[in-house]
Amino acid sequence: MKKMMRYVMALLLLAVQQVYAQTAQPKKVLIVVTSFGELANGDKTGIWLEEFSTPYYKLTEKGVQVTIASPKGGKAPIDPKSTSEAFLTPSAKKFLADAAAQERLNNTVTLALIKASDYDAVFYPGGHGPMWDLPENKTSIALISGLIQKGKPVALVCHAPAALKNVKLANGEYLIKGKRVAGFTNSEENAGGSVAMTPFLLEDMLKQRGAKYEKGADWQPFAVQDGWLITGQNPASAEPVTEKLLAALNN
Repeated sequence: MKKMMRYVMALLLLAVQQVYAQTAQPKKVLIVVTSFGELANGDKTGIWLEEFSTPYYKLTEKGVQVTIASPKGGKAPIDPKSTSEAFLTPSAKKFLADAAAQERLNNTVTLALIKASDYDAVFYPGGHGPMWDLPENKTSIALISGLIQKGKPVALVCHAPAALKNVKLANGEYLIKGKRVAGFTNSEENAGGSVAMTPFLLEDMLKQRGAKYEKGADWQPFAVQDGWLITGQNPASAEPVTEKLLAALNN
């Protein structure tokens, strides 16, 4: 009887150890940033810093392993306006004083080399840059479609939902058709005087693709989740989008 009890206890201990080993493995999140930094007229654009720095620090502080990729690889451009004093949030200031984080953003992995199966989720920061080089990027399109269909979270904020423009599911339908989606509003684009920096208006595109477009007050945090798709309206929405992503990772 005692031998049987020891045997049962050993099996239970092994099972607990296996569960612990599985749960102890850190989650892996891919952050996809733009490589596009300059318009034809010479105007500078790129990543809006807050939309990268907020998820970067929130994820890494939770023990998430982060990989940063971009269409071209190498140094990713930061919109210079997002580093001006008026727009420097705590996470952006932290990044500008963090040589190691800057080194990572200066040496992004080429997106085409990424193996989607290595990651538990993906996060797309905005800025106007993603509107130019991500909607037609086949690797990005396949990445988003593949993760969603495998039940893995895809999060995008501000202008980054532009990357959803040509993403389709296996049935040929646009991914965002009938889904609740947020993104930078036409009124915010007009108020910011940045319409000329866009190849299309994001709000209009999302509606044209059949999304159930939702928005909050201009410049205020607003994020929505529909299944595994998480989207946010503007730079201030980077935090709630990241929180929703972390919650989805822990489900």
